[in-house]
Amino acid sequence: MAGVFAHPDDDTYGIGGSVAKHAGSDLEIAVVMTTSGEAGQIADPSLATRETLASVREEEDRASWSALGFEPAIHFLRYPDGGVEDVPQESLVAVYLAILQDARPDVVVTFGPEGITGHSDHIAVGAAATAAFHAARAAGADGFRRLLYCCVARSTIDRFNELLRERGLPPIDPTQPFQPRGVPDEEVGMMVDCSDVYERKLEALRRHRTQAELEDVPFELWRELLGTECFVVVYPAREPGAPLLTDLFEGLEAP
Repeated sequence: MAGVFAHPDDDTYGIGGSVAKHAGSDLEIAVVMTTSGEAGQIADPSLATRETLASVREEEDRASWSALGFEPAIHFLRYPDGGVEDVPQESLVAVYLAILQDARPDVVVTFGPEGITGHSDHIAVGAAATAAFHAARAAGADGFRRLLYCCVARSTIDRFNELLRERGLPPIDPTQPFQPRGVPDEEVGMMVDCSDVYERKLEALRRHRTQAELEDVPFELWRELLGTECFVVVYPAREPGAPLLTDLFEGLEAP
């Protein structure tokens, strides 16, 4: 399988639990990290400087994968963090296509049009990765049997907001920058229960020490956010009303 993402930790949040369920198997993983996250936060100034953050975050990403039980082939492309939308799409597609054709993944995971949080990097990465997936199929490349978009179901955001309000905390506002944008529940085609690997995913997220992105969320609610991973099944097209898939590889018979 392959994941095409924008920043170190996008992979951990998006597919960490889903792949952790296959730890110990012979699953081969390729990860494309389009930027190294040098514009991200530095939660503790002892961990990095603005000049070293990119290299620190690359090491954090490798460490997070070790916590998940894998050593994937990670391709750090080092495009500017926050500037992916300015990269000519045809150039980005060509880079992704070369990596993906070499990896020949059965399953490719990236971002959808809402980019999870509306981040312009996420949106640009998802569009280019989608184009690369279809270009690989058109070229007759081996693999490329399923394309998935990481997503958050709208009902999940609604439920989480209720829990925040119960605690007197402000709810998530999807209209604000870098806040989750839910997709309609009927668009969700795969929902992976990661409760059995929650602790492993949590440990992987903690390896991204410079980010501390859930620090404002009460710890007792973390499982609400991390215990399930949802995906839109882009290819092959999902039949209306079809049962939800429950694993990245469910229904993919051996070629």
